[in-house]
Amino acid sequence: MATNLYNTMYNPDVLSCIANLSSDEVFTPPDIANAMLDMLPQELFESPDTKFLDPACKSGVFLREIAKRLLKGLEQLYPDLQERTEHIFKHQLYGIAITELTSHLTRRSLYCSKTANGNYSVVHFNTIDGNVRFKNIKHMWQNGKCVYCGASQNQYDRSDELETYAYELIHMTNPEEVFKMKFDVIIGNPPYQLNDGGYGISAIPIYDKFIEKAKMLQPRFLSMIVPARWFAGGKGLDAFRDTMLHDTSLRIIHDYPNADDCFNGVQI
Repeated sequence: MATNLYNTMYNPDVLSCIANLSSDEVFTPPDIANAMLDMLPQELFESPDTKFLDPACKSGVFLREIAKRLLKGLEQLYPDLQERTEHIFKHQLYGIAITELTSHLTRRSLYCSKTANGNYSVVHFNTIDGNVRFKNIKHMWQNGKCVYCGASQNQYDRSDELETYAYELIHMTNPEEVFKMKFDVIIGNPPYQLNDGGYGISAIPIYDKFIEKAKMLQPRFLSMIVPARWFAGGKGLDAFRDTMLHDTSLRIIHDYPNADDCFNGVQI
């Protein structure tokens, strides 16, 4: 049976102090995730039909904080906590993890179990993934570069035992095929860059590709944390900058001149 886990078991909140994967794959603190959720129309959390997607799950913080809001917002519609939990987790929350490890982290944050069909999952699914999926995607190489993300074949053409950083959403032509549904909100903090095999420490940005793919899904609302380097263009970002500057659906930009104000102790 479901209990009010989200109000009792996260004190102190481990997601507020979890170590980052790297300076390019940064875990989002719960307070930043909630600040982003505060920007959305709050009636979204009072509808049983609102569907949310995090296309780059790491700790699962976005889906967990959304779940907490939905559990409160749908209380009158679903007075029974177990029924409410079942509906929210099975029909409103979806995620694509960036690695197998982060898929386990996300499920544990969301379902309280790294497997969605485990004995300790607050909602029982028929599959291990539940609505948080991870697929071991391969890069598609052409002339030494991935045709989808621009990663260097020398750097990322690896064995199955090693992480290749071929993120599912940006390695497909038709991203709508992932869950085959319409999302009202796409929100997240995608990976920022990959080594492009250039001289010295050279990297190609990939956060722009996450935004472009997410826009193809035509959500009602799209909110992402990304580096502000695209403001100046360059490094393959000129077309993206031009698109963003002429996008009439763009409403709000929160700029942190000092990245430490957003991610304390992380060098970005």
